[in-house]
Amino acid sequence: MSKNAAASMTFISEGTQITGEMKVEHDLRVEGSVKGAVSVGGMLVLGPTGRIEGDVGARSATLAGHITGNVQTVEKLVLEGKTVLLGDIQTRELVIQEGAIFQGRCAMEASART
Repeated sequence: MSKNAAASMTFISEGTQITGEMKVEHDLRVEGSVKGAVSVGGMLVLGPTGRIEGDVGARSATLAGHITGNVQTVEKLVLEGKTVLLGDIQTRELVIQEGAIFQGRCAMEASART
């Protein structure tokens, strides 16, 4: 990872618990726990130990942890094999890998492409 890439990513490590609304202008990686709405201007990566309880908005996202809340991405959303997503999805492009659990509705509309 380059210096610029590291400088533009916020990292929430395993064991860290955050309560409240989060807004990140760049990329975010979550390995800990967040309770509250999360807004990401770049890429959201939710690691296998990561948990989010709240609505999520991001440019794109790759999820491997547990989310209880609605997820909206402008570009691509990837649910990896160990993902549990309990909530609705709005995205332009969706990839659900074998083993992922998704309970909710999915909308792939022109409004998600803006």
